[in-house]
Amino acid sequence: MFECSERFLFEKWIAPATYEEFRDKDVLECGCGGGQHTAFVAPYARSVTAVDLNTTDIARKRNQELSNVTFIGADISTMDLGQQYDLVFCLGVIHHTDDPDATFRNIFRHCKPNGRIIIWTYSAEGNAMVRFGVEPLRKLFLRGLTRQTLLVIAKIVTLALYPIIYTIYQIPALRFLPYFDYFVNFRRMSFERNLLNVFDKLNAPQTYFTTRQKCSEWFNPINFVPESISIVHYLGVSYTLSGIKRTNEVAGQE
Repeated sequence: MFECSERFLFEKWIAPATYEEFRDKDVLECGCGGGQHTAFVAPYARSVTAVDLNTTDIARKRNQELSNVTFIGADISTMDLGQQYDLVFCLGVIHHTDDPDATFRNIFRHCKPNGRIIIWTYSAEGNAMVRFGVEPLRKLFLRGLTRQTLLVIAKIVTLALYPIIYTIYQIPALRFLPYFDYFVNFRRMSFERNLLNVFDKLNAPQTYFTTRQKCSEWFNPINFVPESISIVHYLGVSYTLSGIKRTNEVAGQE
């Protein structure tokens, strides 16, 4: 139904890594969704193992021409694939799992020593409107609605945002408004991609907003090469996280 095909977003979410980071690597994608990001990295990677709980059939069909990709239906928080990978990435998924800490530990476990982990997650900082406005309303009124009804609501909300974002949110003097920088991307994206963003916030069974402290707990200098750790607050609403895993001898989460 939805496409997540904006390359500029993917490139921002994996930064400071680039596509070259995937070249000739055995890659694990945790939460592949419809497989759009899989298609971005597969031309560079030696192999890609793409895991998702619900959408592997869709992702497999979309990427059926890619011979170096394997799709697996599994829960990324509990899966045991029996091997480790050169690069593990998880974009926009860890915050929707039942236990993000357990999910991170499993992601970490599947990464080879000296391999890289990349995560993109919603941030607690900068998301007060969603955390304390949208989330309570979603839990009270939207949880029992069908997916189709939620899609209709998401379309109405998305359409209602356009006049505001293309007028008020283009006045430099109003830069203090919440999500001012974030809505710059809104104006760059298609209606379908903006709709996906809204729908995700209404449809997800749960959402945990990751704090800066939690990012530092995950990507700490005991488990990751200190110089490789990157924690960036992207547009004030999410975190892009990256680091190279230390060797087994010193990695505390092994």
